Amino acid sequence: QVQLVESGGGSVQAGGSLRLSCVVSAYTASSACMGWFRQAPGKEREGVARIRTTNGIKVYADSVKGRFTISQDNANNTVYLEMNSLKPEDAAMYYCAAGALRSFWTGCTFLSSDYNAWGQGTRVTVSS
Repeated sequence: QVQLVESGGGSVQAGGSLRLSCVVSAYTASSACMGWFRQAPGKEREGVARIRTTNGIKVYADSVKGRFTISQDNANNTVYLEMNSLKPEDAAMYYCAAGALRSFWTGCTFLSSDYNAWGQGTRVTVSS
């Protein structure tokens, strides 16, 4: 099973930036999709960014489009989430997740059930 270790969370003021890192134990068919999810207290977990590791296709939630960037460093088995122009509503526990393709044509999704490995989470706090 793929193992994931996240780091990089912290506290910033609104407008600030953070970069989250997720070290992936191995790139396999089970980690063809790498996603970043977040969950704020009292809210459901939501996908914010994902990347199809085999072709680099990236998808973002509308709420973070233009501010967050997901990237992968294959040499270091690491997936990053660069977060800029942070807002108080971005505050949450952020999770890295790995999953297989739903299908070759569908690719990756933001469905939590499509991801079979999860990191321990890293907290992001944004003060106004």
